[in-house]
Amino acid sequence: MAIFVEVDENNPSIVRDASKCVYCGMCKKTCKVPVCINCGQCANFCPPEAITEKKDFDKIREIIKNTDKVVIFNTAPAVRVALGEEFSGEDGEYVEGKMVTAIRKLGVDYVFDVTFGADLTIVEEAAELVHRIKNGGVLPQFTSCCPSWVKFVEMYYPEFRKNLSTAKSPISMQTATIKTYFANLKNIDPRNIITVAVAPCTAKKYEVQREELSDASKFNKMEHYQDTDYVITTRELAEWIKEENIDFYSLEESNFDDVMGKGTGAGVIFGNTGGVMEAALRTAYYYITGENLPNDKLEFHEVRGMESVKEASIDINGLEVKVAIAHGIDNARALLEKIKAGEVTYHFVEVMNCVGGCISGGGQPKITLLKLKETRLKRIASLYSEDERLTKRLSHENPEIKELYENFYKEPLSEISEQLLHTEYFDKSNLLEGKV
Repeated sequence: MAIFVEVDENNPSIVRDASKCVYCGMCKKTCKVPVCINCGQCANFCPPEAITEKKDFDKIREIIKNTDKVVIFNTAPAVRVALGEEFSGEDGEYVEGKMVTAIRKLGVDYVFDVTFGADLTIVEEAAELVHRIKNGGVLPQFTSCCPSWVKFVEMYYPEFRKNLSTAKSPISMQTATIKTYFANLKNIDPRNIITVAVAPCTAKKYEVQREELSDASKFNKMEHYQDTDYVITTRELAEWIKEENIDFYSLEESNFDDVMGKGTGAGVIFGNTGGVMEAALRTAYYYITGENLPNDKLEFHEVRGMESVKEASIDINGLEVKVAIAHGIDNARALLEKIKAGEVTYHFVEVMNCVGGCISGGGQPKITLLKLKETRLKRIASLYSEDERLTKRLSHENPEIKELYENFYKEPLSEISEQLLHTEYFDKSNLLEGKV
């Protein structure tokens, strides 16, 4: 039996260069599943970099140089608390402004914030949760923003597919909206738009190729195209910036572009384990009570922290909402087995494949084993600090989100939002048998 992770040549997320392998077995020790869920953790812990993400930034660079396409970058929350580490910055340093400036210097047309997409996801996902609770829907509802977790359920626990929230991930919601609402707003042919997501995650490269994530082309009644064209990791963005000889820490700070450039604190903390749950609870409280939580009640410390599995019971006007949070796929598997056996019951469950959440994604700057815990905690603290700093901390209070619903989606779970912002899942257990 091989002591290294075998990577199929068609894997959209990672690639293995056998000539660099020193047969240390670190990748095999890191991998938790026999069939790849594209998480890229094997790449994070491969000392000689024999396994890396499958790089796409050269393709985007060529598009920028040689076509008249409108290139739109969208950056995930966890990227901005890790990117600086690639330029010898402090661990967990929040470098949003310099990141935006650096991306503009690469020649892109618009730079948007996926924190906006996170807010959009929460508005839909929290509405879905409340609808399930009030109308006898399938419970517990599972979060669906981690593509490795979604693929894990589809392959290993397909009987739980209906538990997954139908809400798309923030990146997928955002790019579907770009190629419909934004394209119409700016009078751009959506076929001329190239959407690029900068993510901490290699599994996003797999996610955006899913056939069902092409709703903008269906909505626009045009030939088939994907909502998201490319995903590059934090490491890829850093490599590109270095190749262009951009001195990252000498850059002035700049802001995201309007329309999808504002995110709330709730969207920012999406990058942390427990962050999706906390953001959703803030908005679910509003949907159930009709009132916003006061500022001193916004932080749900019960769902924070690095414990393998966290449980909490949240009282919302007499309704006891039972929740659980797991990070790391072994912990998720154990939790699913308990749910399956009827040993525990919840209303809402958040799962992230990577330990600590997206801040530890397979495309983030590598961390030495000696600094692993410390760096993860610094990245997490940085996102929570930004949440505390922002004046808007509720996803449904994001002014750009409000404008989007007024002008396009009308209301959460509307017919048009179901068409563009929600999806379905499939039984992929056949992949375990080596079938296509």
